[in-house]
Amino acid sequence: MELSLVKNKIAALIEHSLREAQERDLLPKVLIPEVLVEHPQNPEHGDYATSLPLKLARSMGMNPMAIGEKLAGVIQAGEEIEKIEVIPPGFINFVLKSRWLTSQVETITDQGQSFGSVNIGDGKRVQIEFVSVNPTGPLHVGHGRGAILGNVLASVMGAAGFNVEKEYYINDAGAQIDAFKNSLFVRYQQSRGIPAEMPPNAYLGDYMKELADRIAGEDGNKYLDMSVDKAVPLIGEKGLGYMLEWIREDLKLLGVEFDNWFSERTLYQQGQYERAMAIIKEKGFIAKKEGATWFVSTALGEDKDNVLIRGDGTPTYFASDIAYHYDKFIVRGFDRVINIWGADHQGHVPRMKAAASALDINADRLKIIISQMVSLKRQNEIVKVSKRSGELITLKEVIEEVGADACIFFFLSRTADSQMDFDLDLAKEQSDENPVYYVQYAYARICSILRLAEEKGISFQDGDVSLLVHPAEQALIRKMVLLPEIVEMVARGLEPHHLPYYSQELATFFHSFYKQCRVITDDMPLSKARLKLVQAAGVVLSRTLRLMGMTAPERM
Repeated sequence: MELSLVKNKIAALIEHSLREAQERDLLPKVLIPEVLVEHPQNPEHGDYATSLPLKLARSMGMNPMAIGEKLAGVIQAGEEIEKIEVIPPGFINFVLKSRWLTSQVETITDQGQSFGSVNIGDGKRVQIEFVSVNPTGPLHVGHGRGAILGNVLASVMGAAGFNVEKEYYINDAGAQIDAFKNSLFVRYQQSRGIPAEMPPNAYLGDYMKELADRIAGEDGNKYLDMSVDKAVPLIGEKGLGYMLEWIREDLKLLGVEFDNWFSERTLYQQGQYERAMAIIKEKGFIAKKEGATWFVSTALGEDKDNVLIRGDGTPTYFASDIAYHYDKFIVRGFDRVINIWGADHQGHVPRMKAAASALDINADRLKIIISQMVSLKRQNEIVKVSKRSGELITLKEVIEEVGADACIFFFLSRTADSQMDFDLDLAKEQSDENPVYYVQYAYARICSILRLAEEKGISFQDGDVSLLVHPAEQALIRKMVLLPEIVEMVARGLEPHHLPYYSQELATFFHSFYKQCRVITDDMPLSKARLKLVQAAGVVLSRTLRLMGMTAPERM
């Protein structure tokens, strides 16, 4: 059987056996609930377990232990199952065969960097939209967290058989963009020696001066020689182009690149906005009141209605978002859409779901993940101000200080919906206290062992993996074979924090094996078997790191 399907095969085996027991009148014919198979908290209880007898006790009117015994007596264990046992108060536990486990070492090395891939997506088209910061300022650490969440989800869902497209939505229309353009023109005037005043709601960061100086250096007085009405849009467009260039460069430092950069303006230029508004109007979800045009979201279960078009005729961001999701689902035909938004968009989620329903889109096809804020800590104190500019610390500064790998790992280490403290000192520490160092050192140690074998001229391709019976060897293999399950769990639950936890656990099991089992000894058959295990562990650990977008250093 395929390694990636062990858990699912056991679940299917249990369900099949239950139906057979019912047909043979060994158990009452009742509705069968979903069969869940999990890993027991106590490893001594086996590799997998189900609490199905406990779930069936009430409907069957039987003691859970009796149900378990009847069911276990029907289950025909396959080549991978060593033992099936029923334990109080009604769990059925499954123990994998040692020989089957050791055979997976060669399965892993044969599959190489495709190990861990599963096919639950069946090629379904999924769009993941993330970061999507207004191009009016530099990225900060909160944006970095959203960037990593999106990038790793795309990586894992790709490994799970989905056809994934990553998209950045460029908010290049609206009042904030107008404010950016006006601010940049004033900074440009000041750069050319003209004492102009910054407008209300201006962008005051030092980066605006840097941007204006760059444009002034390239174009001289070009924008002073034309009317303000003409100059502001032109210099603004050039400035937006540079801002997007900076955003791209900062994201590349984290290994984040997008398949598509989607312009908000095109929604109005290509007609998606008008078509989307026409649909929800036809469905009766638009009303005129208080001088504005409203989306009647209360008709779809929302607490209040929401403005679509202001009294001055300008669309709100919500109207643009409706048109954007019309484009995603109806024009481009994605099967699923995943949006990763910042904490300030929390209240926007239910109305966006309501808007999808108004467009006749099943709201379950839209998943919105809220990425909570990140606080930076140094010497146990919150850091809010950049040493370089005296302003908000940018993502680029954090990457330059601690490195991309540390940023990725730390951003992933908590669930998206929990706020996190990013310990800058810990991220730079070269010790086992730093989880990034701990995990990468395990891989470097693996590479060192394999280099030593090569230096000694030891060829281990004929190693007999059935010799891997030491408890530390078996424990390591048991942890290695879980990667496909982790990939499936992340892809289904959209929770990439499981990857860094898994990588730490895998590193721990490898370090434990290394301490207890000397790899290269005078016992050449055992040495060859252990070298095969080391090689396989390297495959699993490097694949895990690469799924997260991290490097797997061969030396440290």
